[in-house]
Amino acid sequence: MNPSISDKLEQLTGRLDELDRMLASGQATQDMDEYRRLSREHAELGPVVALYQVWRQTQKDLLSGIEMLADPEMRELAEAEVATARERLPQIEADLQKLLLPKDLHDDRNVFLEIRAGTGGDESALFAGNLFRMYVRYAERRRWQVEVISASPSDLGGYREVIARVIGNGVYSRLKFESGGHRVQRVPDTETQGRIHTSACTVAVMPEADALEEVQINPAEIRVDTYRASGAGGQHINKTDSAVRITHLPTGIVVECQDDRSQHKNKAQALSVLVARIRDMQEREQHASIASTRRNLIGSGDRSERIRTYNFPQGRVTDHRINLTLYKIEAVMDGDLDDLIAALTAEHQADQLAMLAEGE
Repeated sequence: MNPSISDKLEQLTGRLDELDRMLASGQATQDMDEYRRLSREHAELGPVVALYQVWRQTQKDLLSGIEMLADPEMRELAEAEVATARERLPQIEADLQKLLLPKDLHDDRNVFLEIRAGTGGDESALFAGNLFRMYVRYAERRRWQVEVISASPSDLGGYREVIARVIGNGVYSRLKFESGGHRVQRVPDTETQGRIHTSACTVAVMPEADALEEVQINPAEIRVDTYRASGAGGQHINKTDSAVRITHLPTGIVVECQDDRSQHKNKAQALSVLVARIRDMQEREQHASIASTRRNLIGSGDRSERIRTYNFPQGRVTDHRINLTLYKIEAVMDGDLDDLIAALTAEHQADQLAMLAEGE
């Protein structure tokens, strides 16, 4: 086992012993918030330390078996014990390393999904619509709920911009690698000479904050405008100034919401999106220097990075971060994203394991 990993496991073993003493103390429940925090930490460390004890015992069994090899009467038993230990140790080490990987605290959160048309005009807007349908179909497969917060349809179909809230178990853990530039290569319906066009969209996936307090917003630093909602929504919604536009003056971030007939609900929804965008911007700034040194920018949220190409004439989807090409574009566009997401997750874990082994 790598010494840095071994040292980390010894530290966690000591910390678990310390938590045992603290939780057994008669004063442990005097502060229930602190008691719950310590209990959660204890629950997280327990499986890691337990598996480490299994590794240590297996290591002892291996050394004991090697010593017994010198005894002719015990040799057969010793050989079996050594073989078993040597077979088990690599798998136990691999499982330990996975348990030690840093946990993304946002993994269980709902997300705000934003898709914007980029270069390519009407064809880009049509592709934005295709991408949105792809994610909706994927959400249906996982029994998630999708709520459209804001949509700007284009004249020929699709969206110039669409923002949705995706609700369900582990949404961010599955969609967090989708942020970035998505490129499409195909012959548009409006193309009379059969030429292949290339256009692009940007996708942003941001975890939803638990509460507005997670990001401090000074009321003096936002401007709230109300206006009459446009588009679908019936006569009632078009007769009242129910739509809300919030501008965050320090960053220039603008959020609009017109999905609900209630101005109050639209404002609350827009504030939630604003919080997610501000936090996303803050986190990207904090991790920019780290991300630039990584081989993969998986999940960096860099909007300008081309992460994936959808080539319809060749029937392929290529994820450029991991050099993975799948020849099943129709299935992917219908929401079959499991192969892509599983490969991205595995690559991300491999990078984390490499960093863990380096002692970073």
